[in-house]
Amino acid sequence: MKQRMIGDLKVGSIGLGGMPMSIEGRPDEDRSVATIHAALDAGVTLIDTADAYHQHADEVGHNEELIAKALKSWGGDTSGVVVATKGGHLRPGDGSWTQNGDPAYLKQAAKDSARRLGVEAIGLYQYHRPDPKVPYAESVGALVELLDEGVIVRAGISNATVAQIDEANAVLGGRLVSVQNQFSPAFLSSREELDHCAELGIAFLPWSPLGGISNAAELGTKHAEFAQVAERHGVSPQQVTLAWELSLADVVIPIPGASRPTSIQDSAQAAELELGAEDLEKLNGATLAP
Repeated sequence: MKQRMIGDLKVGSIGLGGMPMSIEGRPDEDRSVATIHAALDAGVTLIDTADAYHQHADEVGHNEELIAKALKSWGGDTSGVVVATKGGHLRPGDGSWTQNGDPAYLKQAAKDSARRLGVEAIGLYQYHRPDPKVPYAESVGALVELLDEGVIVRAGISNATVAQIDEANAVLGGRLVSVQNQFSPAFLSSREELDHCAELGIAFLPWSPLGGISNAAELGTKHAEFAQVAERHGVSPQQVTLAWELSLADVVIPIPGASRPTSIQDSAQAAELELGAEDLEKLNGATLAP
């Protein structure tokens, strides 16, 4: 698979999002493990997770533990695989999502994540979502301490504005390596953050790059231009969508969620899909026009 950079780290240009394997509607463990193995077989070397990817209140870190188990049971070399996790988002167990940006909490959460992942240091740790009750610089300050203490190797942020990207990078002394925001043909409002990351050379990791769990299958129906380009190339609209996102900037690394081996196998092929000028003109015209 073609490679892209997250700071000093080289990863496959298509990652795997682990959330669908651990929240409501999740598949059985065997299918999830098979999905992760299929991703690794396809050349995926970036797997995205979070301690909040779970369903019930008493299973914090469910997805982290699942990924660690799948990596251990895979037959290949996992030394080049990076599991990126996040902290600061919580699931009380009633279906809601809450935030905790307290620095002491984030530092302990990162240490707990490292234990569940079975690593001495987390390859990429990201502050999951801003907590309005805590000054942003204080929350990001926890990442500084985690870097300096060697608990994490690289630091990123998620669900951030342009101003927060700049603030985080300043607090981190220029060590911010990634921004993970929602972005897809159905959710284009993070384009400003994507472009800003491109200017700064910071990796931009679109989450829900196919429109989310409930919408990904209907992508071609809702966005006809992507279906038309897909038909021309003999591939899926989902593959075209990921290839289009890759074309927007060389810092973009989509992380499509998957809960079936066939889904991530199809997504991974987007790394090699070459869209022509006519394709891109059609897709950009449909999504990025004023």
